[in-house]
Amino acid sequence: MLIASPCVVALTWTLTDAQNHPIDQLDVPTEFMFGGHDLLAGVEDAIAGQTAGFETHIQIEPENAFGDYRSELVCFEPRTIFPGEIEVGMAFEGLPPGHQSQGMPADTIYLVSEIYPEHVVLDGNHPLAGMALRVALKVVSVRPATDEEAEAGTLGVAAVSVLKSVPQAPGSDHLH
Repeated sequence: MLIASPCVVALTWTLTDAQNHPIDQLDVPTEFMFGGHDLLAGVEDAIAGQTAGFETHIQIEPENAFGDYRSELVCFEPRTIFPGEIEVGMAFEGLPPGHQSQGMPADTIYLVSEIYPEHVVLDGNHPLAGMALRVALKVVSVRPATDEEAEAGTLGVAAVSVLKSVPQAPGSDHLH
């Protein structure tokens, strides 16, 4: 079967940054919706029209991966508005109540990047923003998407599981 939208592909891959530092390793074939929301556009472009057994190495530039790093998504908030057990890597959906930053997007996930006695630095960029990514991937299988999968546009699988070399929220090893 040729890979075309909508279908489900099972992939294995090795994902590194541009300096070949490991970010993610998928050794067990994992299914993703092709033509939905599960895969980066660069991955979809590389496998479109291919079949099971296809292997390739690609580089995806930041604008086609997790976007350019935007310094305007970094803010400083008073330490007093955070819980006492705050840690670097914790994630907040939107800014916490009592925030002082103006004009920051409310629908953004903010990660704690630094903690000081008087303030906390929050970063609304994806941890892989601004990074070119190298992907060595193999298409293990291809199948038609069910009607439910096609309608949902996702299999609910995080596209990238970040290894310990990249900061992440406690209790989670997936970035969306």
